[in-house]
Amino acid sequence: MNRPRPRTRTVRTPRTALTTLSTLAAAGLLLTACSAGSPSGAGASSPAAEAAADSGELTPVSVGLLPIATSAAVPLGIEEGIFEKHGLDVTIQSGQGGAALLPAVSSGTMEFAVGNPQSILLANSQGLDIRIIAGYSRSYENVDDPEDQAPSGVVTLEDSGISSWADLEGQRVAVNTLNTQGHLTIMQSVAAEGGDPETVEFTEIGFPDQLAQLEQGNIDAAWFPEPFLNQARSQDDIRFIGDSLRAIDDLYSMVTFTDGEYAEANPEVVDAFRAAIAESTELAMTDEEAFRGAIVDYTGMDAEVVGALNLEYLSADLDRSVLEELSATAHKFGFLDSEPDLDQTILD
Repeated sequence: MNRPRPRTRTVRTPRTALTTLSTLAAAGLLLTACSAGSPSGAGASSPAAEAAADSGELTPVSVGLLPIATSAAVPLGIEEGIFEKHGLDVTIQSGQGGAALLPAVSSGTMEFAVGNPQSILLANSQGLDIRIIAGYSRSYENVDDPEDQAPSGVVTLEDSGISSWADLEGQRVAVNTLNTQGHLTIMQSVAAEGGDPETVEFTEIGFPDQLAQLEQGNIDAAWFPEPFLNQARSQDDIRFIGDSLRAIDDLYSMVTFTDGEYAEANPEVVDAFRAAIAESTELAMTDEEAFRGAIVDYTGMDAEVVGALNLEYLSADLDRSVLEELSATAHKFGFLDSEPDLDQTILD
């Protein structure tokens, strides 16, 4: 099946690396506008879709995504007409860090985003009103070899002397953004092996730059997802320590969220977007060829590279108990001064 390619427009704006919510609004975004593709035939219609059919108009919404492979289920859904079927005309805004998407959602610059839940818990503990409306991705689901099929993880040089989580004591470890899930789960992993996580020196380096910094000796270990993990593990001088996200069982790497005020004012649009995310993630899981093709289109990666990627498990299903454990772990390590009200944070 030859699917029409969405038309795209790219505007580059400056980006500032940020570590606290008080400065997050300064983060720049790379904006890509995608038109809806051909309609998909499956699934029940939503009130928003019925309203669109009556009026002949789609509801315009924007969604913030990270420029990584896992995000490609959304452009796949756009290309297959899933969002259009639910009455939505979706524009994609791609941010370099999940935390940078939060102020854009909170300010109304974008209506929805997909990012790590730890950033949302931190935002809400500091007074923002962000609502998680659906799941999106988890690292594992019925895989034969969790270590070999890990979609993210920590690597070091083979001759570094580091071979376990506890060995990261006193070492310099790169994450893409401080105070988010990579940072937190590495600390939990070190502590679980009897090490002192407080002695680990975390530094913020973008995913594309971490491997070079490791090889130059500027850091001792790096944490990153695919495709950067696959690139690193293909080298003989790289040792894989493990996937820190396994520190919390079934941890969500990303969830789908919106602003509380927007959700209360536009419940039908939220329901429609949630339904479209559910269909898009299901399509990604049932048609791997289409999903990998969407990854190629969205990221610009070579098809051969994409073919070797370890893919995450995608689903809109949301397990509250996982978020409860994440919140408790973040509070234990001082990432949260107080735990947010999950009854307020999770929008059923």
